[in-house]
Amino acid sequence: MTSITAIRVKYKRLSRVMNERSRRLWAATEARAIGWGGVTLVSEATGLARNTISTGLRELKKRGRPLARGRMRRAGGGRKCLTERQPELVERLEALIEPTVRGDPQSPLRWTTLSVRKLEEALRNAGFAISYGAIANLLKRLHYTLQGQYKRSDGTVEHKDRDAQFRYINDQAAAELRARRPVISVDTKKKELVGPYKNAGREWRPKGDPIEVLMHDFPDPDVPKAVPYGIYDIGANTGWVNVGMSADTAEFAVQSIRQWWRYMGQPCYPKSRRLLICADSGGSNGYRLQLWKRELQKLASEERLTITVCHFPPGTSKWNKIEHRLFSFISANWRGRPLTDCQRRREFRMNWPVWNS
Repeated sequence: MTSITAIRVKYKRLSRVMNERSRRLWAATEARAIGWGGVTLVSEATGLARNTISTGLRELKKRGRPLARGRMRRAGGGRKCLTERQPELVERLEALIEPTVRGDPQSPLRWTTLSVRKLEEALRNAGFAISYGAIANLLKRLHYTLQGQYKRSDGTVEHKDRDAQFRYINDQAAAELRARRPVISVDTKKKELVGPYKNAGREWRPKGDPIEVLMHDFPDPDVPKAVPYGIYDIGANTGWVNVGMSADTAEFAVQSIRQWWRYMGQPCYPKSRRLLICADSGGSNGYRLQLWKRELQKLASEERLTITVCHFPPGTSKWNKIEHRLFSFISANWRGRPLTDCQRRREFRMNWPVWNS
């Protein structure tokens, strides 16, 4: 008598290349070859249901109409869809989600803050038989997606002259660029901890040899934070980064511009006596900061420059060119590597005076 083990081994080897119908017919063939008790034996060995093997035996005897080409089972056969067996399932699911729906109801894509496991628990308590995996599939069919937050709103009512403000800044910059005069975008990148602290990102290293850093990001009071101040020349498409070790002050900001002008700006624009600066409305170069204005006046007097500053409206700092054309390269350079000491910061400042983006 054929053993269960032998049938199980054959089935495991053949099931990889068989479809639903061929598996059914193979199991029926094995059961008919065994004879009496063959259906039970094959069912235990393969895990196929007895009804499936019996259906295969009937097909071998060619009872009833043959299946159409390409079909695995007769029309209407197989387990019914959850929504057919439980007609109120979709309505109940949407009723659970509706209070927490985000976005425009007319949009083809919607999303919810409830997890599929919480939805499963609520539906089971209501008497529905469903798993969290089936809920996830059903949500996709209903055009829900799992999404994160999208930073877009500035939290304030848009000013009626917002478009005019941007047009003014654009016209000023365009006029200066046409005259081949310098237009720079300035800003301070976020302060960075100096020491063996984790920096987001990964880099290629020998297997099993990661860089060890501290478990917590508590700053060392004896080691100052690094303050990178960037200057991006829009016309030349070049950048300058000055890294300070004290604080992000207006004096530091203007000193960074002064260094840029002496080492990069003046050699690139030897005949220009005008400078246009595009900056955010806050921080060390804020439009209300008197120290910023006083230090800029000192710089203008020293270098005999006419300096014009265009501040972006509040909440629009992401429109500042330096955010996308310079700071992204700094983040990529620091990715996955701790900034261990001040000396390395000085090397950074000396080795990166010009960055061609």
